[in-house]
Amino acid sequence: MIALLALVVGVGGYVPLALLSPLAPAAADVAEYAAPDEQSPDLSFPDYGATAVEAVGWDDSLTTSGDERPRPIASISKVVTALVVLDEKPLDGGDGPTLTFGAAEAALVDSYRAQNGKVAPMAAGQSLTERQVLEVMLIESANNYAEVLARWAYGSDQAFVEAARAWLAGHGLTSTTLVEPTGLSPQNTSTSTDLVALGRLALADPDVARTVGTTTATVPGIGEIRNSNEVLGLDGVVGIKTGTLDEAGACLLFAADYTVGDRQVTVVGAMLGGVDHDSLDRDVQALLASVADRFRTVTLTDRGDVFAGYELPWGSGAHAVAAEDASVLVWGDETVVASVETDEVGAAPAGTRVGQVTFTVDDERHVVPLELDATIAEPGAWWRLTHPDEVF
Repeated sequence: MIALLALVVGVGGYVPLALLSPLAPAAADVAEYAAPDEQSPDLSFPDYGATAVEAVGWDDSLTTSGDERPRPIASISKVVTALVVLDEKPLDGGDGPTLTFGAAEAALVDSYRAQNGKVAPMAAGQSLTERQVLEVMLIESANNYAEVLARWAYGSDQAFVEAARAWLAGHGLTSTTLVEPTGLSPQNTSTSTDLVALGRLALADPDVARTVGTTTATVPGIGEIRNSNEVLGLDGVVGIKTGTLDEAGACLLFAADYTVGDRQVTVVGAMLGGVDHDSLDRDVQALLASVADRFRTVTLTDRGDVFAGYELPWGSGAHAVAAEDASVLVWGDETVVASVETDEVGAAPAGTRVGQVTFTVDDERHVVPLELDATIAEPGAWWRLTHPDEVF
């Protein structure tokens, strides 16, 4: 009788404990992540001179072809002139002060024509605003207007050259040299990579960016001026400056805007040493097309993709799946690395957050939460009663 009573008491204590005791959570079995594997097309570089191109804001996108020695840059020099002048005489959104030309300025027309340099009309007594002079220099590429603007801002040719030297050094353009403001001198030199950096600076200045992106303008006393950049407005091109000189060949500092997915992308490049502008322009368009083709949207995960699984001792289980879609815009070939972190889980309803997956693309992190794709049910009473080792 006593033994039977002890058995009854023991069973009476075991049953509620077995039915009510909390169960140890289970760890996830993490699945192996298969990274996207897509090859980007090669860039279309010319087989001459020196070229560099960069997608602004995209690390490691700067790509070059040809040599990296300083080359004559011809009228691309005028971009430096514009930025150096505006550093001393900013427009601040207005048109700036008025410049009135005298006989010395008017004489520059014949002087530059004698050097086979491009000019625009300039008469003694003629007055234009600083912005209008800037437009004639950058749009029409008039050498006489470049010299007048530089001399007006700094007082003398030498003072301008010294200011340009300091400005270039201050902006890290250590491979660029300016000895005069127009680009007629072959001693005005730079590298393709320095010019890409110069292009970024030009686009960052609203007055320069607006001017180099202008196809035509009407200037009092001159009439209509037309941009020498023949690819302006084609294939998203928004600037920047042509250059032509016997020692330099055909040159172009260019920029283009693209919409890729829901983002705007700006590409800046420089191509130096072309035979003529017709062939150079075709090569620039081919390069820009290949740059655009290297942008692609990589799907990191779709909602519901499985990253881990749970299998509980009593047979119930579920997957840890991505709770949302995730994609990233990349340029070129980028490696995607995924790191999965999961929580231990017991009985839980579908949709419970159980961790996260972190995707790393070019040092940029994208975090996606993980959730259960199904309910992990509680074990039944019979399983609890018959599995004391798992319950206690």
